[in-house]
Amino acid sequence: MTFSPTLRPDCSKCFAVCCTALGFARSADFAIDKPAASACPNMASDFSCTIHQRLRPRGFSGCTVFDCFGAGQVVSQRTFGGTSWVKDPESKSSMFAVFKVVKQLHEMLWYLSEAEQRAFDPELAATARQLTMDIETTSQGEASAVLAADVGRLHAEVRALLMEVSEEVRASYGAEGRKMPDGGIHPGADLMGANLAKKQLSGSDLRGAYLIGANLEHSDLTAVDLLGADLRDTRLHGANLSGSLYLTQPQINAARGNRETQLPERLTTPAHWI
Repeated sequence: MTFSPTLRPDCSKCFAVCCTALGFARSADFAIDKPAASACPNMASDFSCTIHQRLRPRGFSGCTVFDCFGAGQVVSQRTFGGTSWVKDPESKSSMFAVFKVVKQLHEMLWYLSEAEQRAFDPELAATARQLTMDIETTSQGEASAVLAADVGRLHAEVRALLMEVSEEVRASYGAEGRKMPDGGIHPGADLMGANLAKKQLSGSDLRGAYLIGANLEHSDLTAVDLLGADLRDTRLHGANLSGSLYLTQPQINAARGNRETQLPERLTTPAHWI
């Protein structure tokens, strides 16, 4: 049977790889320092989180933002055949290294899925499908094959495609060159703390923009390219993001919103919004 990796995390099928492989420093997002390749002290023996329901009040909001795009269960159950790094300590370094690569591959698959669906040009859609197949094959390979993948090349190819599809989708909204009083809406714009409430932003390019603490309440972000935009503490109450481009769950988890915030179908409303 052909394996089709899910892009949604299933922690019940993972060996808490993200809670172990990755490190973090004590900050507003994490209450403690944790070196990479070390188990989080909040991890239980069955790989569950002992404070999962209390992460934010306990100072671990960074954990609630993180999303592996389903890489954890794929690496745990497929690449390493359901044998954990606890049962096979020698697999630990390899498993963690593979996880970091597969997470990148799955994030690319997330974007490609949307690009294929929204492309107007059949050739762009076909390119997205081919890239998806290539990356799926790589992510499903043996550990050595995953680690040998040319992730940089794949990133470049995917990025080029995403930009072409973005230009297609945004073109119909006539937002090219749209200016704002603070200097303009453009890729990489510094809009930290900006007041963009109740704005018609449809078709704008905010790829890689800094929107930390910005106010986008009740604004229309249909076909707005948000690839890599920093939405930490961005106020999205009542905003329409249902048709935005390249939005991810981690971006939404890092933002602030409410039940009135309209999200793309494949994203879920974060628990801390409610």
